Amino acid sequence: MAQSSARISEQRVGVFVDVQNMFYSAKALHQSKIDYSKLLEEIVGNRKLVRALAYVVKKSEVDQSSFTEALERLGYEIKSKDLRLRPDGTAKGDWDMGIAIDTIAIAPKLDTVVLVSGDGDFVPLVEMLKAHGCRVEVISFRKSTAAELVIAATKYTAIEESMLFREKKFQKDENSGSQQEREPKEVSGRA
Repeated sequence: MAQSSARISEQRVGVFVDVQNMFYSAKALHQSKIDYSKLLEEIVGNRKLVRALAYVVKKSEVDQSSFTEALERLGYEIKSKDLRLRPDGTAKGDWDMGIAIDTIAIAPKLDTVVLVSGDGDFVPLVEMLKAHGCRVEVISFRKSTAAELVIAATKYTAIEESMLFREKKFQKDENSGSQQEREPKEVSGRA
């Protein structure tokens, strides 16, 4: 048993958090926000954290500086990009390609890649990382996670209530129905 425990403590871990995916899932499913400190603590455990990256999409009308500063204090490296508005009025703002590129680049220095997202678009990435000898753990909200992603992962863990903050303003948003209140301005609050 000690040998098994020693192997776990030597395991090198990289954490890749799809912040937008997690923000909207936490809000929609639990009227809450993720406690990123508890999340990282649960993920890493006794293992060696090599890098933790949080991928954020910025909206010009939303000040996320206090949120990103809080994540940095917790040990996350922040990668951010601006939300792009298309000519047809739709918006584009995801980090799927960036997360894929970063995990592929960093994977040779890791034993385990931890992907914090429920996005099924990551299935080919998970399969490729596993084919190259990396363990791939997926952590997300079960109800908003693609079944194929759960199956593809070496290990799947559902985010528990203990990793959430309850937000009164989210609960109020549900009743008010105002589009402005549903925008993620609360991102700039607690991490």
